Amino acid sequence: MVSRRQILAMAGPATAWIASPSRSQAWQAPDQTRMGGAPTAFAVHMQAARRGGKPFDIVEHCHGLGLGGVQTNPPAIDAEAIKKFRERVEAYHMHLICDPRLPRQESDVAAFEAQVKAYKEAGALAFHAAMTGRRYEDFDALDPFKKMFEQCQKWIELAEPVLRKHRMRLGIENHKGWRSAEQAAWLRHLGSEWVGVCLDFGNNIALCEDPMDTLHTLAPHTFFAHIKDMAVEEYEDGFLLSEVPMGEGMLDLKQMVALLREKDRNMVFELEMITRDPLKIPVDTTKYWATFDDAYSPLPGRDLAKVLALVKKNRPKKPLQRISGLSPEAQLQAEDENNRKCIEYARANLAM
Repeated sequence: MVSRRQILAMAGPATAWIASPSRSQAWQAPDQTRMGGAPTAFAVHMQAARRGGKPFDIVEHCHGLGLGGVQTNPPAIDAEAIKKFRERVEAYHMHLICDPRLPRQESDVAAFEAQVKAYKEAGALAFHAAMTGRRYEDFDALDPFKKMFEQCQKWIELAEPVLRKHRMRLGIENHKGWRSAEQAAWLRHLGSEWVGVCLDFGNNIALCEDPMDTLHTLAPHTFFAHIKDMAVEEYEDGFLLSEVPMGEGMLDLKQMVALLREKDRNMVFELEMITRDPLKIPVDTTKYWATFDDAYSPLPGRDLAKVLALVKKNRPKKPLQRISGLSPEAQLQAEDENNRKCIEYARANLAM
């Protein structure tokens, strides 16, 4: 299965420039209430384009779906490429979120600043970072997890002065690496108005968090969000977790969106309906618990019990979608249908 980082790499740069609209009409500012598109919502299309040796034009794809924004990077950071890219996004009245490469050491800071300056010039509202994998899959012990967390904090400490200098906000996604209390504590300690959260609506269920608890913990730090609906189902080692079309899952999307708009009436939402097989959350295995520690990284039993109760209460009305056995054409059709349902639901029910 293609990883999140591979999907982001395929999504940006957006290299196809076909069907660029005329700039003759006056530009209007992007309507931030319109939902944009995150690259992971189009992973099947990206893989199909990659197999065919063609670039996937995420800007054109999102525009064709009627989305009001896109999460991607310009094709290059030279002035001419940035100018063309901005003209195209503005002509479509779309907002833009970019994924710069974070500095991992002092020698990377200059390249990071060059990206920040270019992406700001391209019109980016904010930046996104997904800094971790799934901790329960990536680590067998606490110490390697601690080292990873410390490393991530050092990367952000290198990036923050550049973000502050250029007045650009970075939203760190809750990406199954940290529980929300850990992420919030880190951000409070950092104390920067330029570093906050890209709130993923469903990821922390995998870390035994009620989605509303995650939202309340991270909302004060949230700059923008990845919106999705989620479904769960029991299996022998724990539970399965799957994105489903909006309105078909267990999340209270209306309330979640309303709470974020109370925090910021211009809150930006990016569609992240990932069409894939369900994820296994193996809470009944020893490895799952290897990175949790009462002193350093607690996972209270009451939180486990709360999430397991949610799983039992919200049994899916139909089997969770699996695409691994489908033909490439059927996978594309499934992704298109899932995204279509989400967009229609968001327009009808969420003022997007």
